[in-house]
Amino acid sequence: METTQRQTYLDWLRIISIAGVLIFHSGMPYAANEWWHIRNHDTSALMSQSNYFMHLVRMPLLFFISGTVSYYMMQRRSALSFIKLRFTRLFIPLLVGMFIIVPPQIYMERVSQGFTGNYWDFYKTTFTTGAYPKGNLSWHHLWFIAYLFVYDLVFAPVFMWLISDKSRGFKRALNGLSKGKWVYVLAVPSIVWYACLSWALPQTSNLIHDYCFIVYWLLFLLAGFICILQPSLMESLQRNRRFAITIGFISILAVNYLWLNPPPNDGDWSALRGYSFRALSAIVGWSWVLGLVGYGKQYLNRFHPALNYLNQAVYPFYILHQTVIVILAYYIVRTTDTVLMKYIYTIGVTLFITMGIYHLLVKPYPVMRFLFGMKGLEKKAGKIPVVSELEIKKDIKEEVGVLV
Repeated sequence: METTQRQTYLDWLRIISIAGVLIFHSGMPYAANEWWHIRNHDTSALMSQSNYFMHLVRMPLLFFISGTVSYYMMQRRSALSFIKLRFTRLFIPLLVGMFIIVPPQIYMERVSQGFTGNYWDFYKTTFTTGAYPKGNLSWHHLWFIAYLFVYDLVFAPVFMWLISDKSRGFKRALNGLSKGKWVYVLAVPSIVWYACLSWALPQTSNLIHDYCFIVYWLLFLLAGFICILQPSLMESLQRNRRFAITIGFISILAVNYLWLNPPPNDGDWSALRGYSFRALSAIVGWSWVLGLVGYGKQYLNRFHPALNYLNQAVYPFYILHQTVIVILAYYIVRTTDTVLMKYIYTIGVTLFITMGIYHLLVKPYPVMRFLFGMKGLEKKAGKIPVVSELEIKKDIKEEVGVLV
């Protein structure tokens, strides 16, 4: 039996993922051994380690959930209709982000590097200096949206075939992976790919030259689509959730051991020790993602009235949050407070400002909702009706976000 009803636990996992993105990006100005747009004078090696763990899990989880949503969005739609919907929900917000949301980030970075002009002087260079980092045109953290749009554009015919009756044989074969712990075979190609190529081909997030990671992220998205396509695979993840987290726990300990005991020179990272470190890093990503999905299915498949609000907020929040962080960090790093205090303040104030922008300036207005890839406001006449829990759940299922 195929899954056609949207699962609540996936929405909760998406919200948790975006919370992780907030925590991760808030730590970037203060994490040692990292490059970022704004940097604090004093940095923390421990924060760098915790950020590395979140880096291994947060985006893979988002891509996995995105695969499940691509499945739901394909229901009762043609491939062309699906692409049109993704154009509205992905491509338009990406353009808005590149020309409105991201430029303030680059401006603050250029000012920290010595630029003395005003914002308008800087903004005109967005169209004349070329791509970042040499130029001032970039999608920065919105690379995820660009990748997701390309994936859905290219694989729409494949997705359409998978949900059709023509793929019955393939789906029966997938059912065999639900027995025992065979579902984790889905992770093997990605782990091998990452271990072999991520050192020589590091992440660029520019789509065109991101030869390793464009495949690595894609494999998480396809795994999400395949697991929701064949419900027995999701049931296997739920059943084996403790096993996955155990492997993830052991792997992160091993990764940190190698991190804290580095080789004498960087060249050794390309040898056996390096392959082991990168393989373990990919295992951390896969085991925690599949384990979290399993635990989410077990414990988070429950409705709460706040879910509808949060589910709509996460996409605009994702688009806005890094710009807020960069602007705040530009001023915060100039204070004399401790790294921990600056970090906590960055998280709290970013959450407050970003949610304020969403609630007051984006959510109420149809034009803003469209520009941020949200579903339009429903027209309601007369007095405010009493909304039942069932109706709220139905609205959640219709409000298919993008960052899933």
